[in-house]
Amino acid sequence: MRFYITTPIYYVNATPHIGHAYTTIAADILARHHRQRGDDTFFLTGTDEHGTNIPRVAAEAGLDVKEFVDRNAAAFQEMTTRINASNDFFIRTTDPRHEAAVQEFVQRIYDAGHIYEGVYAGLYCPRCEAFYTEAELVDGKCPVHGIPPERVEEKNWFFRLSAFQDRLLELYDGNTEFVLPRFRYNEARSFIEQGLEDISISRASETWGVPVPWDPEQTVYVWVDALINYWSALAFAREGEDLRSVFWPHVRHALAKDILKFHCVIWPALLLAAGIEVPRQLFVHGYLLFGEQKMSKSLGNVIDPLDLIDVYGADPVRFYSIREVQFGQDGNVSIDGVQERYERELANDLGNLVSRTTAMIARYRDGRLAAAADAEPAGGLATLGAEAAALLDVFDVTGALERIWKEVRALNALVEERKPWELAKDDSRAVDLDRTLYELADGLRAVAVALSPYLPETAPRILAALRQPEELAWDAAAPGRTVAAEGIAAAEPLFPRVEAPSAAA
Repeated sequence: MRFYITTPIYYVNATPHIGHAYTTIAADILARHHRQRGDDTFFLTGTDEHGTNIPRVAAEAGLDVKEFVDRNAAAFQEMTTRINASNDFFIRTTDPRHEAAVQEFVQRIYDAGHIYEGVYAGLYCPRCEAFYTEAELVDGKCPVHGIPPERVEEKNWFFRLSAFQDRLLELYDGNTEFVLPRFRYNEARSFIEQGLEDISISRASETWGVPVPWDPEQTVYVWVDALINYWSALAFAREGEDLRSVFWPHVRHALAKDILKFHCVIWPALLLAAGIEVPRQLFVHGYLLFGEQKMSKSLGNVIDPLDLIDVYGADPVRFYSIREVQFGQDGNVSIDGVQERYERELANDLGNLVSRTTAMIARYRDGRLAAAADAEPAGGLATLGAEAAALLDVFDVTGALERIWKEVRALNALVEERKPWELAKDDSRAVDLDRTLYELADGLRAVAVALSPYLPETAPRILAALRQPEELAWDAAAPGRTVAAEGIAAAEPLFPRVEAPSAAA
């Protein structure tokens, strides 16, 4: 199987916040999981660097435009590295290879007769770089940024989006899982069914962008430019290879709900117009809210993921991002929430379980773990792999994590039920003690394998503490794979005590 996962490319008008990290972490979990399953996997992320906002914000910062985008693109690359994303490529839309691919793509649509010249007059939000109808405004303001839109009128090139309404409806009706979750599918389909209008795909007033190949006085609309990255990156991500024949259309897009229309309506229509297959699937997630309000660089209510990583480390930030909010829904995040999850679930539920298990093996069996022929899988370990995989197949990274955590709780319950410290006092129960210690170690090993896409630094440390091979293939999440071992010592705390930051914004 081939699996190609993308994040949106992030706009470089400001530095990253936790919302950007959120999508990247979720996509990385899916990429790592599919590699575990042996799938041929490609993971793409990157930055969107053209459009009206960039020159304006660069000027406000007193910087040359190229210097400005280079600086902020580097900040997003640092975020990607610091959260341990395993992306295969990081695309920048100012890459000349991407710009050439954009021109080839729109020329293909133009040659097919799907683009025409006209005059656009409409309501435009400069922060979204998107047009809105009167009906889409909220109290006369942009529904995302809460500012009055500008009325824009200029001669542009238009894409015949309206001509693809029936084909898009056929696409949706033929694949009811094209967009997940289902309520987002319904939202996108309803938007199409209500009637599509042609869209302007060029700007006469912008110079910071990709020139329209047949009319270099205009530039390609930044959203069209940005969407094409998913296709263009494959052409040059590996030196000397064109991966489009390998990974397209095996692509899944992860994105936030504010860009649903661009991805779930406009993007498949552009692909159909260009004669290219549409993506396999799109998953639309909700917002991370800070104080009941959407996190936004323009509103200034953001949490810096790098600040959190400095305090807690990458794995706890990854864990919290996915654990706190059901992926697909809106949900509140807070520094207090990070601290609470860190202490209660990571340090106590998981970290203490590893410490107690290894300490008991060291104390009661001199660090030797014997294979127990009559050991039973703890909790629901026998079905963990299949059930977690099924959830991950529908992008339910939060549900899969809860399924894994069910085993962590079951293992802690096993300790309290069996009381190995009592078994150790009775020589006649030595077999029971060996079986209990093995079942705990086996459960922890399987949990570590299942958790490795979420906690890529912590999972190998658990296996090392149990003196187990670093075997992370998905089938290793099955019970009974733990091998006899020696030299097991009480493990150092996986998640040492930390002081929560006093504030973040």
